[in-house]
Amino acid sequence: MKKNIVLSWVSIGVAIASAVGIYFLPSFSLLFLIVLIANLLLAVFCSFPHFGRDSVVASKAKQSGVLVACRMLVGALFIFSSFTKGVDPLGTKYKMLDYFAVYGITWLNVIALILAMLMILAEFLVGICLITNVFPRLAVLGATLLMIFFTITTLFDALYDLVPDCGCFGTAVKMSNWQTFYKNLVIDAVLIPLILNNKQLKNRLTWRGQFVIGCVYALAFMGFEIYNYRHLPVVDFMNWKVGKQLNAEPVEETRIYLTYRNKTTGETQEYLSPNYPWNDSVWMSQWEFVEQRTEGGGNYLGFTALDEDGNDVTDMILNTENLLMFTSNDLNGVTKEEWEKIRNITETAEKHDFTVVWTVANVPEYVETLREKYDFLYEVYFADELEIKTIVRFNPGLIWLDDGLVKDKWSAIDFPQGKKLEMLFK
Repeated sequence: MKKNIVLSWVSIGVAIASAVGIYFLPSFSLLFLIVLIANLLLAVFCSFPHFGRDSVVASKAKQSGVLVACRMLVGALFIFSSFTKGVDPLGTKYKMLDYFAVYGITWLNVIALILAMLMILAEFLVGICLITNVFPRLAVLGATLLMIFFTITTLFDALYDLVPDCGCFGTAVKMSNWQTFYKNLVIDAVLIPLILNNKQLKNRLTWRGQFVIGCVYALAFMGFEIYNYRHLPVVDFMNWKVGKQLNAEPVEETRIYLTYRNKTTGETQEYLSPNYPWNDSVWMSQWEFVEQRTEGGGNYLGFTALDEDGNDVTDMILNTENLLMFTSNDLNGVTKEEWEKIRNITETAEKHDFTVVWTVANVPEYVETLREKYDFLYEVYFADELEIKTIVRFNPGLIWLDDGLVKDKWSAIDFPQGKKLEMLFK
């Protein structure tokens, strides 16, 4: 009995050590994979209730310590994962769109945001219920279903490189596909004792009391997600966060390589940015983004802006004092009310000698048609849709740069108007 209890703690220790080791193993490692699988088997052996007296189940007092440790570890990780995605639900939506494209279920695109927010909410509820021991058995069931789905999905990602970076921790932590799969195996090993001994997980509160607490958790976190969607992330993990100095000199020239896949033939091609037909609407409809990589440089932003003649104006944007830059990954999505806000900001900014520019993902011909209706649409630059989405998550967005320093940024809902707008220029 004591032997199995010790082995259970050893399994937990191996899982924690493996979680640290994942950082140093971005690619496939047969030895590491064997260690993780062996730890899964060890977790099963120590936790399965039909191994007789030597089973750790035989000692309720000490085994509860093992279960509490597993509950806290799994719960904490689910909460962290849901928080990093919950502060940026649009980022999770974009990642889901990548998966829908790969698996040929693009008919789900219209509800991608809803699905993303519900998945993040499910992760949070599993985590917080495990931590607080509210509906613990139901939480273990939820964690099991989620981990089965995540483990299988990330295994295919690791084997076939379907989607680069699954976005498991939003933009806060970047992991390779193999690292993500390893991470899920580590979680599985800690979850197994909870699965095999879930009958011992109990809460003294009544079912009604636990239900009320669960509803409070759900409503609070859903409100958190909605707030971040409408008003930008409360914690920004991206390069363009407020307070970031963007134009620091790189150590060497940065080279950005983008890989695209032909939707029909499956052919992939790699391009040195910006030398690819990103402004060709026909080409963009036939090819889909796969991944990007960089070589050199010490301050990579993943952003290149071009004017209508194809000249690179990135340095100008990052080295201009008091520059307001509107961003849009699709100008078709800008409403009439938002255009009026933009007109007001543009006219007020010009009176105070601010520079106003646009960076959009639409083709120049479409922008020209808009100028006939919106005569304040002056300096417009063009960039890749994916790059624009990292600047301001909302469409449209506004960012204030002062010689490369990000002073502030807003979603269209929060565009400064009235007294707030006047205060901006004081």
